[in-house]
Amino acid sequence: MGAKLLCLFLASALLAYYIYTPIPEDLEEPWKVMFITATFRAMGHLAEAADQLGLMHYMEALMLITAAEYVAPTSDENVTVMDTEFSNVAVRLYLPRKVSDGLRRAVVYFHGGGWSLGHAGMKPYDHLTRWTSNRLNAVVVSVNYRLAPKYHFPVQFEDVYLVTKFFLQSSILSQYGVDPDRVCVAGDSAGGNLAAAVAQQLLKDPEVKTKLKAQALLYPALQALDLNLPSYRENENKLILPRWLMVKFWSGYFTSDASLREAMASNRHVPVESSHLFQFVNWSSLLPEELKKDHVYTSPTYGSSELAQKYPGFLDPRAAPLLVSDAQLRGLPLTYVLTCEHDVLRDDGVMYAGRLQAAGVPVTHDHAKDAFHGVMMFVLGPAKLAVAYRLLNRYIEWLNENL
Repeated sequence: MGAKLLCLFLASALLAYYIYTPIPEDLEEPWKVMFITATFRAMGHLAEAADQLGLMHYMEALMLITAAEYVAPTSDENVTVMDTEFSNVAVRLYLPRKVSDGLRRAVVYFHGGGWSLGHAGMKPYDHLTRWTSNRLNAVVVSVNYRLAPKYHFPVQFEDVYLVTKFFLQSSILSQYGVDPDRVCVAGDSAGGNLAAAVAQQLLKDPEVKTKLKAQALLYPALQALDLNLPSYRENENKLILPRWLMVKFWSGYFTSDASLREAMASNRHVPVESSHLFQFVNWSSLLPEELKKDHVYTSPTYGSSELAQKYPGFLDPRAAPLLVSDAQLRGLPLTYVLTCEHDVLRDDGVMYAGRLQAAGVPVTHDHAKDAFHGVMMFVLGPAKLAVAYRLLNRYIEWLNENL
């Protein structure tokens, strides 16, 4: 009996140790957040084990979560939902059933997942885009771009760009009853990266006559030049997206070669000949004082030119929208940026919002001090969070007021 009690005690202690994660004091519902974090950590460990055993790639193992969260396209009394293709790229289309007094608004949405995970049909994304369509009486195109590790940059960007360019044709907008003056691109995390890159590329494309009205970037990833920003340091081992995982996502976007991941992990991947790009991500001049805190800016440590020659994507603005000049930011559409305090990507969004404002772009920057990366995914099920609902509603309100 004593041995059984001892085993039970030890097992309980180990479980408690595994589940327990220090939660920042300003986060509401800390036990839910702790449960979410432990769940993600457990899935990461299982994926790592599967990878190490040679059963499947780390990201392919995590994609099983996507499969478990998948919902078929299901129409309801408010929105007609269908899976189709635009320019040979898979999309999920949401068409509102409400009668419209005139032409409708439209949102082209790109899901997150580190360019490696996710699907427009995942429950949280289906809920977000369906809700957007219903609340705004808008056509929503949610894009299922191809993913790493099977496909690397620029495939993901090219897929979403092809869909957006196809949709912006006057004949297609007319087919769906969309006002050409009221189209927005939007996305979260890696999807926010893609939305920002698409908005920039459209400005340079002489074939596109329709201009975007807006872009909405939800905790976006915007640069892979400096992976030691204050937000990366402060959130190195926190919550949903620790630094090591973001490094894995970034490197995996460009290649499966572990040498790039190792160089990124030590922040020594940028060659000296690309040193001029650091001006665009110099947090010592681009971050507000309250985010610099006691962090000390140090000059970059340069890496191998060979890596950059083999995998030039991380220096390409289509993968890192923060790397364009101020002149190239002018003319971008009015912009919504959401950043979260407890997020390695916080400073990417803050710097981009500041640079856009300095370039004369109308920007609404919402900074959620009580939120973490990916928070808007948690609006369903037992892990739903009040802060997720608040930020989702704020995003929808901004679209309703500005699109």
